[in-house]
Amino acid sequence: MVTLDWKTGFEIELMAPAGRSRRDLAGAVAAHVGGSVERFFHPQSEPSAVEGRPVFENLTPGFRVVDGQGRWVASFVDDLTLQRDLDRERPALAGWRRIVADDGRLLRLVELHCDPYAAGDRTLEPLAALFGTEAQRHGAGMVRVVDANGRSVAIDAPLPGERERPCEIVTAPIKTDHAAVLEGLLAEGRRLGFVVPVEGASHVHFDGEALCSARAVAGLVEVWTRHGEALKRLVGTNRQCVRLGDWPEGLRALTASPAFAAMGWAEAKAALAGVGMSKYCDLNLMNLLTGRSDKHTVEVRVLPASLEVEPLIDGAALFEGVLGWCRDRGSEEPAPGTLVELLIRAPMNEAARGLWLGRVRRNNAAFAQRIRPYSSGPAGGGREPAAEIL
Repeated sequence: MVTLDWKTGFEIELMAPAGRSRRDLAGAVAAHVGGSVERFFHPQSEPSAVEGRPVFENLTPGFRVVDGQGRWVASFVDDLTLQRDLDRERPALAGWRRIVADDGRLLRLVELHCDPYAAGDRTLEPLAALFGTEAQRHGAGMVRVVDANGRSVAIDAPLPGERERPCEIVTAPIKTDHAAVLEGLLAEGRRLGFVVPVEGASHVHFDGEALCSARAVAGLVEVWTRHGEALKRLVGTNRQCVRLGDWPEGLRALTASPAFAAMGWAEAKAALAGVGMSKYCDLNLMNLLTGRSDKHTVEVRVLPASLEVEPLIDGAALFEGVLGWCRDRGSEEPAPGTLVELLIRAPMNEAARGLWLGRVRRNNAAFAQRIRPYSSGPAGGGREPAAEIL
């Protein structure tokens, strides 16, 4: 049986069936754990077509489930990358609204001073009071707050196009019994008819404390540079998923340098912060650098979404082994030369090791079968395959 030892948090992207919402799943999970649902403002950002404003910051309705002792179980939030399953022409549902600004600091004021339970279009009235103005109501249910000089502060508007249906489950950090915890969440999703979205992915946050060294980060960058594409093929990364991609080129040059290897963690963090990293990549290292104690993680973003627990645990176990090798590597130990060698040397659950080595063998056998027609002709007459699939 595949199990996990690392403290991890999961983010699993799902889609509610038409006529249901992420609030429905939050309510079902709350009933399952004997807890309750708390509504909150969920921050996220989206690209902007307005010149001079690269992104718009958003607050959308999120639902946090706590158990009977008030302990956080999971949150159920929107994800703006989930688009293709939605009917964008559908009108907004009553009570489902979003707040938009071009500066995240303004939305932080909304989170601190406004009520996520406020009825209708009254949510931003406390924000207007902070700026000494009154909320301006416009057509189609839009509410605008400006400062004393008439400059826009924030806009509250109905949430369009079935945006109540996307549901990213964000779990609390899980220390033990990972499969049982996830099953308690996903079983309710299956029962309510939730599905995997076209663009769906699952993200796994691994506690970052053991990876806070120049040695570990350099090892991770080297391993992913050498084996990242093969690992993505192995786990079946969703090609429709957005906000994935590579690190900035300067990261490899930095972490491969002798100067980086000699740095203490504080100096290494400062150097890493200077290469222009983003969270929107295959492996997100940003949370190691921010100093947030509630999200001090390495985030693996390449796993497919799933309503079943087993593939999530299997995928997390694979990357638990990869990160474990980076944690344990010697100061000048190079990354394993092949993926098979990495799987053999990585400190992972033995059931997981057997599972993933078996998948490598099957994938390579299938690849060999596919390229056989190109290599079975007369000597020199066939096309050579570029490489094994893994």
